[in-house]
Amino acid sequence: MTAYSQQVEAFVQDVLITIHANVRDLEEKKTFADPHEQDYIDGRLFSYVEMMAILRTSARDTGIDPKALGL
Repeated sequence: MTAYSQQVEAFVQDVLITIHANVRDLEEKKTFADPHEQDYIDGRLFSYVEMMAILRTSARDTGIDPKALGL
């Protein structure tokens, strides 16, 4: 694996770890949120789910196993 490939893999892993952490944080906040905040949190969670779906589809389309990336 080239240095560039390692950098790209590290970048993708960092992005995915951040997304997963943000989802966990939002799910935790949702349990204590008032109804207005819950709507906002639901919107953000929906966006993260959509982003993950796009990443899975793009991985498959480029011949990468999504599970190998942690998707």
